[in-house]
Amino acid sequence: MNPPVFAHGNLRLYLLALLDEQPRHGYELIQALSDRFGGTYSPSAGTIYPRLAKLEEEGLVTKRTDGRKSVYEITDAGRAELESRRHELDAIEDDMTDSIRRLADGVRAEVDSAMRTLRAELASAAREARKSATTEPATPQPTAESTRAMHEADLAITEFRQQIRLELRTQANRGRVNADTVSLLRTRLADVRAEVLRELAQR
Repeated sequence: MNPPVFAHGNLRLYLLALLDEQPRHGYELIQALSDRFGGTYSPSAGTIYPRLAKLEEEGLVTKRTDGRKSVYEITDAGRAELESRRHELDAIEDDMTDSIRRLADGVRAEVDSAMRTLRAELASAAREARKSATTEPATPQPTAESTRAMHEADLAITEFRQQIRLELRTQANRGRVNADTVSLLRTRLADVRAEVLRELAQR
């Protein structure tokens, strides 16, 4: 997914909104923006600090030194501008929500694809087991048991998919789902698939 891009002047406005919540230094602002976008957008220092310097020049924020860090605070003038542009801020928040939802949709697509693959692998393994039982008379043929187990596996996969989709949507709305989430999910699902297939191959 391409990272969301702030329209002209919107990043400046959103920095004021973040500073209205509490004073922050530059890295905290970068981290706050990344968190709000669920990791889909993280501005560079070269993007943030020139805008902070401009806001300070315009009297909308002040800067004080705290050890080796510069802490920025919004001024009364900054709050006045923020309030006068509140409707624009609401539009920015809506755009952020849409971006996070798109990311969540991508994660759900990964889950659905992995679950479909696992179900197909299980069904194929069950067919192979039935075929083997037919060609080798000495091998037991638990057809009813295999069918019942496959049905239970299908239900378990469906239940998991529904639960993870709900949980991911909840976490995404809180800005906690990012690209690392997708990578972790893909890895864990691949591990589960490999473990199940290894166990089946040993039977």
